[in-house]
Amino acid sequence: MSKHKSKRNISAQRAKDKGKLVQGKGGPFRRSALQLLMALFLVVVTLAVFWQVRNHEFLNYDDGAYVTENRQVQSGLTLRGVVWAFTTMNAANWHPFTWLSHMLDCQLYGLNPAGHHLTNLVFHIVSTLLLFFVLQWMTGRVWMSGFVAALFALHPLHVESVAWAAERKDVLSTFFWMLTMWMYARYAEKPGLKRYLAVCLCFALGLLSKPMLVTLPFVLLLLDYWPLGRFQFGEVVVHHEAEGSMKPGDRRTSALRLIGEKVPLLLLSALSSMVTVVAQQRGGAVVSVESYSIGSRIANALLSYITYIEKMLWPSHLAIFYPYLDTFPTWKVVGSGLLLTCLSVLAIFSVRRRPYLLVGWLWYLGTLVPVIGLVQVGSQAMADRYTYVPLIGLFIIVAEGVPDLLGRWRHRRGVLSIVAGLLISTLMILTTFQARHWQNDVTLFKHAAEVIADNHLGQSNLGAALYRQGKYQEAIVHSKEALRIKPDSAEPHNNIGLSLARLGRHQEAIVHWEEALRIKPDFADAHDNLGTALLNMGKYQEAVKHYREALRSKPDFLNAHNNLGGALRNLGRHEEAIAQFNEALKIKPDCAEAHGNLGNIYAELGRPKEAITQFNEALRIKSDFAEVRLSLGLVYLRVGNRDSAMKEYEILKKVNPDLASVLHSEIYR
Repeated sequence: MSKHKSKRNISAQRAKDKGKLVQGKGGPFRRSALQLLMALFLVVVTLAVFWQVRNHEFLNYDDGAYVTENRQVQSGLTLRGVVWAFTTMNAANWHPFTWLSHMLDCQLYGLNPAGHHLTNLVFHIVSTLLLFFVLQWMTGRVWMSGFVAALFALHPLHVESVAWAAERKDVLSTFFWMLTMWMYARYAEKPGLKRYLAVCLCFALGLLSKPMLVTLPFVLLLLDYWPLGRFQFGEVVVHHEAEGSMKPGDRRTSALRLIGEKVPLLLLSALSSMVTVVAQQRGGAVVSVESYSIGSRIANALLSYITYIEKMLWPSHLAIFYPYLDTFPTWKVVGSGLLLTCLSVLAIFSVRRRPYLLVGWLWYLGTLVPVIGLVQVGSQAMADRYTYVPLIGLFIIVAEGVPDLLGRWRHRRGVLSIVAGLLISTLMILTTFQARHWQNDVTLFKHAAEVIADNHLGQSNLGAALYRQGKYQEAIVHSKEALRIKPDSAEPHNNIGLSLARLGRHQEAIVHWEEALRIKPDFADAHDNLGTALLNMGKYQEAVKHYREALRSKPDFLNAHNNLGGALRNLGRHEEAIAQFNEALKIKPDCAEAHGNLGNIYAELGRPKEAITQFNEALRIKSDFAEVRLSLGLVYLRVGNRDSAMKEYEILKKVNPDLASVLHSEIYR
């Protein structure tokens, strides 16, 4: 069949096809059944691979900023929280819908990581189904659309977006991306104001989830050419398997008008881009040209484009962090540039006969532009999560191109079925193993340190994770390895200090915290840790200075407020100490430590009623808080309430026998 037919011939063929469907035995019903089976298959295989995430923990890498250490999010959906979501630029981004989704999760599941991870999985599955149905609607090809959706659902490069709670913005924004495509397909079939407004609404919600959608208007323009066939010049005919799908050529219009049609969407993209730049600059996420030159950014971008393709074809050595190279091999950069140019030329020259090549290729190149590193955000050279949407373009090329190459070979269908089955099975196995690396901090960063040579962040975060597990010697080893790779890194020094302090080597710990602050003077955690070491040494004034520096860098630092209050209490500055503990309670009203500290101060000031109130509140929050229970028992004795003191003693015997004996001696003194 010719690739270029007149509109009369297209319409005649369509009518002929429709007649066949009406006369055939259950054709439309068979097709609907096939679509439902394909959708069910996609859900089942995706669940089979990712169901394990329900047992995964939160990570100490961005999950804190988005959930576990974010008091606004943990408060759930409140009016105050909604206002905060739309006004904050926390985490160097403006994405209010992402904050709202995290708040809803906290309201439903609290800090149970299973619920948060399963929400990510639900969005991933729904996006997969939407991709399948949208492509099928546009092209009429069930098998091709299902194969593209399966690659999207099961590729190992997409594990990061699904298995990382902090990447809610990725799966949520992609859900709105797919929904926008669906609304646009309906609009293209029958243009109208209501349908266009639906497109704009879905697009705006996507931008409110993550600014990655800024390239979507350009993708819609590509879809106008193929498979929607809305361009007036040159007719692109897509061979449909059945009725009930979009038909290209039905509503052709000029390229200029199609571009004009995208102007409102482009304005939304421009507005989102400007807000994002401001947010990232305020958050200190944008790296200066002095740190990474324009030349190194271009070189990294060229290499990343090719590396992503390599990892798509052979998904190995995947890691949460890829360090930025100090130098770029010239031959690799030049070779990458030449390869990208050749592939682009091939796609352009094939556009008449194989339009999907150009559409898929430009989809891939264009959607990566915001995250390819020309505007460098963070210290990573590339990231698996950046491929979540861009790889769809390459998946379309594979799904359309391989059958096209086989032509009318008589064994074509059988071979394609076997190859597709083997490929999907292989991806399921690879993705299952890749998802296991995301169980917790240790498994994730141990893998990153193993597969990427000289991965300073992997080594540093592994050291921090081992410290939290109480493996202090191992933590020091990995933190020192991080310093070997990157000597000017503050975090490993802080981690070494923590481990040394736990091992009783306090002077050595202080040296490392001081070095961390020399490298990074506004490092709040290092100030807090050094302040605590000085506090324990009786150097209260110096401790106060470091706690205040920590709060200057991080005003909502709960531990620093608590610790500063303790230092001020030791200096006899009780009113100032009370103010700090109250600040801690503003940040976290259910902070048992702050309530306990307030109780101790009120007891010292001879205000037993207020002390008892604070101690009881601390024990309501944390019933096994032995030190507070001892203090409460002593206050009861002071006011002559021996019976209540005995009750505290009976409870304390089960919680901490040593402290119980202290209270017992006071009762019978």
